[in-house]
Amino acid sequence: MENVNLRELASGAVQEKFEQAMEKVISNLQDPNTPWKNKRAITIRITFEQNEDRDDATVNVSVDTKTAPVKPIATRMAIGMDLETGKPYAQEYGSQVRGQMSFTASPQMPSELLIDGKVVDTSTGEIKETENVVDFRAAKQA
Repeated sequence: MENVNLRELASGAVQEKFEQAMEKVISNLQDPNTPWKNKRAITIRITFEQNEDRDDATVNVSVDTKTAPVKPIATRMAIGMDLETGKPYAQEYGSQVRGQMSFTASPQMPSELLIDGKVVDTSTGEIKETENVVDFRAAKQA
Protein backbone atom coordinates (compact mmCIF):
# COMPACT_ATOMS: atom_id res chain seq x y z
CA MET A 1 0.00 0.00 0.00
CA GLU A 2 1.24 3.42 -0.90
CA ASN A 3 1.45 5.94 1.94
CA VAL A 4 -1.23 8.63 2.00
CA ASN A 5 -0.01 12.05 3.08
CA LEU A 6 -2.76 14.05 4.84
CA ARG A 7 -1.15 17.32 3.73
CA GLU A 8 -1.63 16.31 0.12
CA LEU A 9 -5.00 14.56 0.43
CA ALA A 10 -7.71 16.19 -1.74
CA SER A 11 -5.11 18.52 -3.25
CA GLY A 12 -4.27 19.93 0.19
CA ALA A 13 -7.87 20.77 1.09
CA VAL A 14 -7.78 18.59 4.23
CA GLN A 15 -4.75 20.50 5.56
CA GLU A 16 -6.46 23.82 4.78
CA LYS A 17 -9.69 22.75 6.56
CA PHE A 18 -7.66 21.55 9.56
CA GLU A 19 -5.84 24.89 9.81
CA GLN A 20 -9.16 26.77 9.71
CA ALA A 21 -10.57 24.49 12.42
CA MET A 22 -7.45 24.96 14.54
CA GLU A 23 -7.76 28.75 14.28
CA LYS A 24 -11.43 28.55 15.31
CA VAL A 25 -10.62 26.37 18.35
CA ILE A 26 -7.71 28.58 19.48
CA SER A 27 -9.89 31.70 19.15
CA ASN A 28 -12.58 30.00 21.23
CA LEU A 29 -10.01 29.03 23.88
CA GLN A 30 -8.91 32.67 24.13
CA ASP A 31 -12.45 34.11 24.26
CA PRO A 32 -13.14 35.39 27.82
CA ASN A 33 -16.88 35.00 27.17
CA THR A 34 -16.57 31.19 27.10
CA PRO A 35 -16.08 28.84 30.06
CA TRP A 36 -12.39 28.05 30.52
CA LYS A 37 -12.95 24.47 31.64
CA ASN A 38 -14.89 23.17 28.60
CA LYS A 39 -12.97 20.87 26.29
CA ARG A 40 -12.67 21.77 22.62
CA ALA A 41 -12.13 19.25 19.80
CA ILE A 42 -11.28 18.90 16.13
CA THR A 43 -12.57 15.81 14.37
CA ILE A 44 -11.30 14.72 10.95
CA ARG A 45 -13.66 12.15 9.50
CA ILE A 46 -12.78 10.20 6.36
CA THR A 47 -15.53 8.06 4.83
CA PHE A 48 -15.14 5.61 1.96
CA GLU A 49 -17.91 4.51 -0.42
CA GLN A 50 -16.89 1.89 -2.95
CA ASN A 51 -18.55 0.71 -6.13
CA GLU A 52 -19.97 -2.77 -6.63
CA ASP A 53 -16.89 -3.97 -8.50
CA ARG A 54 -14.72 -2.85 -5.55
CA ASP A 55 -12.24 -1.14 -7.83
CA ASP A 56 -13.10 2.49 -7.11
CA ALA A 57 -14.07 4.46 -4.01
CA THR A 58 -15.41 7.89 -3.30
CA VAL A 59 -13.61 9.39 -0.32
CA ASN A 60 -15.25 12.19 1.66
CA VAL A 61 -13.28 14.14 4.23
CA SER A 62 -14.95 16.40 6.79
CA VAL A 63 -13.34 18.49 9.48
CA ASP A 64 -15.59 19.47 12.38
CA THR A 65 -14.93 21.51 15.49
CA LYS A 66 -16.48 21.41 18.92
CA THR A 67 -16.10 24.69 20.76
CA ALA A 68 -17.40 26.03 24.05
CA PRO A 69 -20.62 28.05 23.89
CA VAL A 70 -20.56 31.74 24.76
CA LYS A 71 -21.67 32.36 28.34
CA PRO A 72 -25.17 33.80 28.67
CA ILE A 73 -25.55 37.42 29.78
CA ALA A 74 -27.80 37.87 32.81
CA THR A 75 -29.99 40.85 33.61
CA ARG A 76 -33.13 41.47 35.68
CA MET A 77 -36.60 42.59 34.61
CA ALA A 78 -39.59 43.76 36.57
CA ILE A 79 -42.70 42.24 35.01
CA GLY A 80 -46.35 42.86 35.64
CA MET A 81 -49.62 44.18 34.30
CA ASP A 82 -50.19 47.86 33.57
CA LEU A 83 -53.39 48.62 35.51
CA GLU A 84 -54.27 51.58 33.28
CA THR A 85 -53.94 49.81 29.92
CA GLY A 86 -54.41 46.19 30.98
CA LYS A 87 -51.32 45.22 28.96
CA PRO A 88 -48.39 43.23 30.30
CA TYR A 89 -45.07 45.02 30.66
CA ALA A 90 -41.45 44.20 31.29
CA GLN A 91 -38.80 46.72 32.30
CA GLU A 92 -35.12 45.92 32.67
CA TYR A 93 -33.46 47.15 35.82
CA GLY A 94 -30.18 45.22 35.71
CA SER A 95 -28.24 45.06 38.97
CA GLN A 96 -29.85 48.03 40.71
CA VAL A 97 -32.80 47.76 43.08
CA ARG A 98 -36.14 47.53 41.24
CA GLY A 99 -37.83 50.94 41.06
CA GLN A 100 -34.67 52.81 42.08
CA MET A 101 -33.54 55.58 39.76
CA SER A 102 -30.08 55.20 38.30
CA PHE A 103 -27.81 58.26 38.31
CA THR A 104 -26.40 57.19 34.96
CA ALA A 105 -29.88 56.98 33.48
CA SER A 106 -30.17 60.78 33.41
CA PRO A 107 -26.95 62.31 32.07
CA GLN A 108 -28.54 65.78 31.68
CA MET A 109 -29.46 66.08 35.36
CA PRO A 110 -29.16 69.73 36.44
CA SER A 111 -26.58 70.60 39.08
CA GLU A 112 -29.31 72.06 41.34
CA LEU A 113 -33.02 71.29 41.83
CA LEU A 114 -35.74 73.21 43.66
CA ILE A 115 -37.53 70.84 46.08
CA ASP A 116 -40.11 72.13 48.57
CA GLY A 117 -38.87 75.67 47.98
CA LYS A 118 -35.26 74.73 48.83
CA VAL A 119 -32.31 74.46 46.49
CA VAL A 120 -30.72 70.98 46.47
CA ASP A 121 -27.26 70.24 45.09
CA THR A 122 -27.83 67.11 42.92
CA SER A 123 -24.22 65.93 43.14
CA THR A 124 -24.19 65.78 46.96
CA GLY A 125 -27.87 65.84 47.92
CA GLU A 126 -27.11 68.79 50.20
CA ILE A 127 -29.79 71.40 50.81
CA LYS A 128 -28.37 74.83 50.10
CA GLU A 129 -29.79 77.44 52.45
CA THR A 130 -28.65 81.01 52.53
CA GLU A 131 -30.70 81.98 55.58
CA ASN A 132 -29.33 81.50 59.10
CA VAL A 133 -25.94 80.30 57.89
CA VAL A 134 -23.21 80.74 60.48
CA ASP A 135 -19.67 81.07 59.19
CA PHE A 136 -17.54 79.52 61.93
CA ARG A 137 -14.36 80.51 60.09
CA ALA A 138 -15.08 84.15 60.88
CA ALA A 139 -15.96 83.55 64.56
CA LYS A 140 -13.38 84.65 67.14
CA GLN A 141 -12.00 82.20 69.64
CA ALA A 142 -12.48 82.96 73.32
